[in-house]
Amino acid sequence: MAKIRHVEVKNFRGIKQLSWAPSEGINCLIGPGDSGKTSILDAIESCMSVRRTTEFSDADFFEMDVSEPIIIRVTVGALPDRLMDLDTLGEMLRGFNIDDGSVEDEPGEGLEVVLTFQLVVGDDLEPKRALYSQRTELDPYQRQLQWKDKAELAPNRIGNHASTNLSWTKNSVLTRLSEEKLAIGNDLVSAAREARLAFGDKAGATIGDMLKLVVEKAKEMGIDVGDEAKALLDPRALSFSDGAIALHSEGGIPLRNLGTGSSRLLLAALHREASDAATCLLVDEVEHGLEPHRIIRLLHSLGSKEADTPLQVFMTTHSAVVVRELSGDQLIIVRKGADGQHEMKVVSSEDAIQGVARLYPEAFLARSVIVCEGASEVGLLRGLDRYRVSLGRPSAYANATAFVDAGGRSPQHILERALVFAQWGYRTKAFLDADVPIPQPSRDAAEAEGVTVCTWGESLALEEALFKWLPDDGVDELINLAIELNSGDLVGGALEEVSKKMFDLEYVLGLVGGDAAYDDDERAVLGRAAKLTTKDSKLGPGRKGWFKSISKMEWVGEKVLGPYLKSADPALRKPISQLFRQDNA
Repeated sequence: MAKIRHVEVKNFRGIKQLSWAPSEGINCLIGPGDSGKTSILDAIESCMSVRRTTEFSDADFFEMDVSEPIIIRVTVGALPDRLMDLDTLGEMLRGFNIDDGSVEDEPGEGLEVVLTFQLVVGDDLEPKRALYSQRTELDPYQRQLQWKDKAELAPNRIGNHASTNLSWTKNSVLTRLSEEKLAIGNDLVSAAREARLAFGDKAGATIGDMLKLVVEKAKEMGIDVGDEAKALLDPRALSFSDGAIALHSEGGIPLRNLGTGSSRLLLAALHREASDAATCLLVDEVEHGLEPHRIIRLLHSLGSKEADTPLQVFMTTHSAVVVRELSGDQLIIVRKGADGQHEMKVVSSEDAIQGVARLYPEAFLARSVIVCEGASEVGLLRGLDRYRVSLGRPSAYANATAFVDAGGRSPQHILERALVFAQWGYRTKAFLDADVPIPQPSRDAAEAEGVTVCTWGESLALEEALFKWLPDDGVDELINLAIELNSGDLVGGALEEVSKKMFDLEYVLGLVGGDAAYDDDERAVLGRAAKLTTKDSKLGPGRKGWFKSISKMEWVGEKVLGPYLKSADPALRKPISQLFRQDNA
């Protein structure tokens, strides 16, 4: 079975330049929207398509600049013997270096013999397809493969023309699966004749008088139509082709009427069975129309868990389920540079990286990643984002940013997580509090890879930093919110325990809304009480802190930090503002 070895795209839609050597198995393209994933599938299909009706417009050119032609080249290896014949295709045969993924213009020792298909579209918008080699580039006569050979190598696509693939059309999966072609000629012609006669017999019984009138008037006009006119189906209306035969259910319902998800599942299974006679399969948004468990079933049917799957698959996805289910070496991150240059990076199945992909699959679909120390930091940023949106500012989610919960582990672990995303081209930040010192070597290593580390200078937990550096009105709001989200007893109990009963709820409520400013000791007690958990003390079983959950910290971010951030101490304001700054996101 032939395999696509190399893909080159120039000046096609959002792609200025792309050079990529895909794997023989599953190639799942991931990344944020508008990164060019679907365009890559379209480029492969357009270049190798056997359809002559592919249409292009100015919008298909990079930045709509028609002065630079669209050039797409797809190099195919594992060719059948007849396509490696030197006498017929000698000047078109090229070499592929499997070690570095490069294409040489001539076959050579240690190189696989390959053919390169080329599609060129100029400002006349007329697609020109031919075999390509540098040796014949200036030859006015461009070599073509015979239709049957090109049809054998052409990829199939799930999603487009699903009904066609559920019929016996020329290049459908059913035709490839059929050991022999259906007897289109004799059987369908006979069926058409029988249908014409059966209709004529039925029509003659109901409109016989009108038919006699036709014969009578014809004779009056000297026209010979015989002794009897018949109402038969027009032969041109019964011009059957191979597509006239389609799959039906037991009840006679055409299978093209299946739902989107069911149709995709069935076609995936059929394409897998036809893998010995198919080049590759293209699937855009593989999750479309499928529930999570059916997505997994479809991936398995395509060979996602097989070490040596026979079917080469090119797919795109925006689904965390797909990212979690596939191995790292089946995931390719599509990166679009500011100049239109595209880069393709394999995620890797190395344990540490694979673990990050399984834990945070949604982050691999983003453009920017903020790795947060724990759930509290995630909740705070989500709430602050909601506040910013209420002011008309763009949401972090609209900027394709993912908040990742690193599980509250050590600073070194958190920065290692951030390092993985940064190394694969994601704009990465790490948000940590400072109650546990950050090892300088870990920080240096992360920053060297482009990770922006956002924290404060003093050794304070998140709650302590909020109570220390928010303005007095903000501290009032934090106290009121703590009581609202928990209870007076829990808040008061934590205050008494932390302060050795020097402060209680009544004392603190007396400070709320007062004219006097909170002093440093009061702020410190409030911060320690807010973060107090059962882990910190044997007293108060079940105590989880005042705000230690995503939902509670979302309220803090939206109702307190957002409104009072501008008037907060720079020690807090600067690292928080840095998290939402796009110039170094």
